[in-house]
Amino acid sequence: MNVGAEKMAEQGWLAAHKWLLARRAVQFGILATFLLGPLAGLWIVKGNLTYSLTLGVLPLTDPYVALQSMLTGHLPETMGLVGAAIVLVFYFLVGGRSFCAWVCPINPVTDSAGWIRRRLNIKGGAQFSRATRYWIMATTLLVSALTGSVAWEWINPISMLHRGLFFGIGAAWMIVLAIFLFDIFVAKNAWCGRLCPVGAFYSLLGRWSPVRISATKRVACNDCMDCFEVCPEPQVIRPALKGLDKGVGPVILDANCTNCGRCIDVCSKDVFNYGLRFNNPLESGAQNAKQATPQSAANGH
Repeated sequence: MNVGAEKMAEQGWLAAHKWLLARRAVQFGILATFLLGPLAGLWIVKGNLTYSLTLGVLPLTDPYVALQSMLTGHLPETMGLVGAAIVLVFYFLVGGRSFCAWVCPINPVTDSAGWIRRRLNIKGGAQFSRATRYWIMATTLLVSALTGSVAWEWINPISMLHRGLFFGIGAAWMIVLAIFLFDIFVAKNAWCGRLCPVGAFYSLLGRWSPVRISATKRVACNDCMDCFEVCPEPQVIRPALKGLDKGVGPVILDANCTNCGRCIDVCSKDVFNYGLRFNNPLESGAQNAKQATPQSAANGH
């Protein structure tokens, strides 16, 4: 399945991949800043995605790890708490699961698995409830409290990938490979969409985030389904895209939207764009239809 073929034919390859390229630039740029220190002696950032210090001034702390640390009875130091607060505010503003699409180094792995799955035309697979990731998140918090250790860091593939990049091939790469193969052959978007507790945590954080994707031109939709095919959380699209007759605005409000922008990339009708959750008007056509319905009923039609 050549997703985005119509967009590429009409507007070119770059137009159909601009947000994907932007995400890869951000993801690999972040990894590069971490690697510059140990590889080139240029210490722009010290640490990893769990805790880092940029230019010796800006602390950034993974709030999910900080929460587990607090549940163990070990309160992070002041700089750690400040770093967690900065990250919390940032992802609240831009959308919690933007971390998954724009920062997480596992995302290119799972995106690649999804691309291969489409090329091989693999259908179906195991079924996992999307609530599973929330149960896993709750379990890691409980285990942290009971054991006095940050439980998720035992098996966190994000941290493992970082260690693999720093110290070479080892068990970390086996975990990453397992996720890659799992997403290809077991279930579509299984790791990020149904199992990863980090994504679950950030979805809760971004539930009321102002930055959203909106199906602004949804009346132009030609039902090609490309957006559903590339979206890692396709269930978030339908209410905004198909809710015109139900009085639902065009903004995707579901907290599990990753703000990845792939729906914008592949849509030949330019239905989607980035916007704000507050700019969610009901189009005049739908408003008139809603107003006409009671009147028609009153007239016996």
